[in-house]
Amino acid sequence: MQIKQIFPNGKYLISRVLLRGNLCTVAKNESPNTVIENTLKTLPKKKRKKYIHGNSQSSSWEERLADVVTPLWRLSYDEQLRLKQMQQKKILQELSDLVKAAVPEVSLPLNNDNLSFPLLPIKPSPVIYGYRNKSTFSVNKGVDGDPKTVGFFVGSGKCKNIVCINDNHLLNTPAKHKMVARHYEDFIRTSPLDPCLLFHEGGHWREITVRTNSAGETMAIVFFHPQSLTPEEIYAQKACLVDHFIYGPGTDCKLDALYFQESSMTRCSNEVSPYQLLHGNPHIYEEVLGCRFRISADAFFQVNTKASEVLYHTVGEMCLSSVGDTLLDVCCGTGAIGISLASKVKRVIGIEVIEQAVKDARHNAFLNGKLNCDFLAGKAEVLLPKLIPSLGTESSIITVVNPSRAGVHHRVIRALRSNPAIRKLIYISCKPEGEGMRNFKELCCPLEGQPFRPVLAIPVDMFPHIAHCELVLVFER
Repeated sequence: MQIKQIFPNGKYLISRVLLRGNLCTVAKNESPNTVIENTLKTLPKKKRKKYIHGNSQSSSWEERLADVVTPLWRLSYDEQLRLKQMQQKKILQELSDLVKAAVPEVSLPLNNDNLSFPLLPIKPSPVIYGYRNKSTFSVNKGVDGDPKTVGFFVGSGKCKNIVCINDNHLLNTPAKHKMVARHYEDFIRTSPLDPCLLFHEGGHWREITVRTNSAGETMAIVFFHPQSLTPEEIYAQKACLVDHFIYGPGTDCKLDALYFQESSMTRCSNEVSPYQLLHGNPHIYEEVLGCRFRISADAFFQVNTKASEVLYHTVGEMCLSSVGDTLLDVCCGTGAIGISLASKVKRVIGIEVIEQAVKDARHNAFLNGKLNCDFLAGKAEVLLPKLIPSLGTESSIITVVNPSRAGVHHRVIRALRSNPAIRKLIYISCKPEGEGMRNFKELCCPLEGQPFRPVLAIPVDMFPHIAHCELVLVFER
């Protein structure tokens, strides 16, 4: 059996919100197992046959969902790590070849991995099961046809065969998240309002996001399409929601915060449509590497807290192997990297496009007594060209770039290359084979400003049972 036979339509669909939460590896118009198709070839024939057989169409709906959301779930964790290591090696060979072609006058010896720089063994996640601290559950028709089913999608929007499957069996989702999703499903099934499956077809109840921390505190955010309801009618629905989760059957969830957002768009920021706190505390807090961080409803925070400590510790080791006066943290989120390293440098400057995340970062710096941190809100491609010249060229600057899958704008790379004081750059990529590779090439190619070259690569597994991992790539010049 060929891998493509597992998916007769050739494609699966997972909602955009889920992808932004990095829950899975597939998207509309993408083959879900593109990475696995290549890496499975590295398995012994018997193991490969056993894995493929487990993915057959005769599998249950739950197994088919697991094959989409957590495509490596049938493999042992050691086998997952080996696949990811080999996939990173394959991706980095393209970069290594590029560097050799860009500087033909310099002899760059190849190592055992056929790379011009070392690739260290992948660092495993300390937690393998139920590691997610954030999950977004969608609403759509279930296997039984009930449109008020809460879970994740299997099927193709093009073929109009989307099915929403409960996530009770998924290995990466914690039990608390599953509990909240089930209670939300119970709530909307008793509500007289319809779910909002397609915006133009009406309906109101949309997805729910659940966030938790290591202490067990839980935040839930319910997304709601107002359609033509009056403010008074919406208020009544919010009251019903509170009654269910705080005073009714949903009290089992023990929510510490319950938010509500009215939105007629797929994704809407807090600035455009504020998150309304219906009950509890406005934030939950998490501790990473001895620092305490505030998490807002829409703030970015790595979905695997324990593995994020491994990631940030790795970045810290790479940063502090050189002496730097300033740490420039591009795409800093809530400031976790800069704040955790603030005591090792004279100054931290963080840049982040999401305003609420910058507010959280400033609060987190104050909360942890890191008074040498400054966080700026705005697009990096707008702020950096103005900021970089003001930093001067006398003091040493270490830069960390930690973007989304889309990478950073070429103007960001151009600005970083323009300042000779930036001798070391650490790029953290969750998708190095995509837009990350474009940024790598822009860093290394002969353009304006002295080019960088990769000197070390370290994969960190943030997502057990999923094909992706984070790649920490160190550049120097």
